[in-house]
Amino acid sequence: MKIHSTFNKPVVVVSLLFCSLIIGLVLFDSQQSIHWLLNARAFIFERFNWLYVIVNAFFIFFLAFLVLSNYGNIKLGLDEEEPELSLKSWYALLFTAGMGIGVIFLGVAEPLSHSIFPISVNYVERQAVFQSIFHWSINAWAIYGVIALSIAYFGFRYKLPLSLRSCFYPLLKQKIDGKLGDIIDILGLCTTIFGLITTLAYSAVRLIAAFEERQFWFSDKLTIQVIIGTVFIIAIIISTQRVTKGLRIVSELSLVLSLFLMLFVLCVGPTAYLLSTFTENIGFYLNSFIELGLKTYIYEPEHQKWFNEWTILYWAWWFSWAPSFGIFIARISKGRTIREFVLGVLLVPSLFFIAWFTIFGNGAIWVNEYLANGKLGEILNQTGKLLFVFLDYLPFSSFSNHIAFILVLLFFITTVDFGVYILNNISIKDKSVISPRWQIVFWGAIITSITFILFQIGGIEAMQGTMLMFSLPFVCLMFLMVWSLYKGLRFDYVAMHKKEDNQRWLTDNWREQVQYLLMQSDERDTLKYTKSTIMLAMRELRQELIGVYGVDVHLESNLEGDNKYVIFMIDHFYYRIDLEKEAEDNTGNMTIMASTNINYGEKHNIQHLKKDELIFDILKRYDIYLSSN
Repeated sequence: MKIHSTFNKPVVVVSLLFCSLIIGLVLFDSQQSIHWLLNARAFIFERFNWLYVIVNAFFIFFLAFLVLSNYGNIKLGLDEEEPELSLKSWYALLFTAGMGIGVIFLGVAEPLSHSIFPISVNYVERQAVFQSIFHWSINAWAIYGVIALSIAYFGFRYKLPLSLRSCFYPLLKQKIDGKLGDIIDILGLCTTIFGLITTLAYSAVRLIAAFEERQFWFSDKLTIQVIIGTVFIIAIIISTQRVTKGLRIVSELSLVLSLFLMLFVLCVGPTAYLLSTFTENIGFYLNSFIELGLKTYIYEPEHQKWFNEWTILYWAWWFSWAPSFGIFIARISKGRTIREFVLGVLLVPSLFFIAWFTIFGNGAIWVNEYLANGKLGEILNQTGKLLFVFLDYLPFSSFSNHIAFILVLLFFITTVDFGVYILNNISIKDKSVISPRWQIVFWGAIITSITFILFQIGGIEAMQGTMLMFSLPFVCLMFLMVWSLYKGLRFDYVAMHKKEDNQRWLTDNWREQVQYLLMQSDERDTLKYTKSTIMLAMRELRQELIGVYGVDVHLESNLEGDNKYVIFMIDHFYYRIDLEKEAEDNTGNMTIMASTNINYGEKHNIQHLKKDELIFDILKRYDIYLSSN
């Protein structure tokens, strides 16, 4: 029996071969492989840390340029399309996207770590919380924003699939459907796989620590197997219910509980102190993030190790998660203007992270100093326990600990579920076709198996090296993505602001125009119109361009069979007319319609243009093409 699949087989096979090769090497000679991967990690830290910094800063300036320029008025979709989601729902989903199991634990651990081991002796607490906010806010979301904007723009504006390869259409044209497109998806899939399993491996360690803290500890291997197996089963069940059911329900529940926990800590903790630090943290962040965003610590070599193991590792991690967040954010952003999109993506999650790290970070530093007498610092390396111990020093700790534990479980499940969905999305060929459920199970089994293997060999840190290896070329790919996006936007902007003259409407014979607009055409009439008007106009224009100006012109037509078309090419510009069947009404009658299809996917009806009007339309759009190149 043939198994139905929507996989893009070359992408899936090559990606899995790469992943299997690396995992196989680690299994075959774990010590040597881990040593090699750690060396690769150190090499990238030493030689390419500047690249992560400058590309990340460039993304922020590029997005700011779009917001402040007229490009910000362009919609992610057709000009007349309205947003599919209300502003409130869209903000809520962005807010949900910003959360994750990492920030649940690191909200306490990271600021506390920076305060105990400060990089600067000045304003230690303020610097500690600022470093955490800096790593999780605008700089991180600029990476997600660029890839999400590219996917959404080309997906909704050009009607291309919501995929990574679509982002390079202005540069590669139809080649995105070939091997070059497959290479882009392979890199994106491998980057996502290793970013996901590294995150899951670290999260699983913290989850096990949470089980231990909640006194759910049985034995090392048994606990690991139970946790991984249970999460796998639950995530698969949720994933097979489709995004609109499973992921949405779990995400919304996680969002409500995280907001509740944050407000709970604010109320039972040092409330006035936390509100004051929140205000100052915003001001200090706005005052410092540009300077720090371009800082490589080249003049402070004593801080290079800290810089690489915190900032650069974070930037690499965010790049490895960029395809996942990019596809998700793009899917929910149809109908938004670019300005609205960029401001929402950069500001909504960032404001949340400022609040989260203020309440949990400043709160943990305060508790450690005034209530715990430094005991939180003693378990700083036990990130999974630290959150619960911190809550123990606050009122109603039993209640808040249970909420936190449920939240950790939900976010772990959401991470697996979200990762499975994104891996399947990248790996399928036709994004409009619903994948069979066995593919969800397949990807769930892959990431669960790899995560389990990492526990057996203790290779979690080595996976950071693998993640860095794939994130580095993906940084370069995203830099090209910005160029491609700008080229598409430039064409779009020129097309929007070119004077849309149409000589057909300058005639005084308006009755004739009404007749043209309302006339219905059957296949015979359309073919007659194509041969007598379209072909005549194109031949006349070709003769003029070749004979008088020596321009290279190519005319191609096929008026037989089901796929009828005419193509008029001037160098790399093409003007394509397809004769398409479209339903006229509810009776089921069909007619043949003629339309044009020029570069960048624009399509408009030219059914009733006269010969001179058609020539004018070709030249007008060729003029737009020349203006944008």
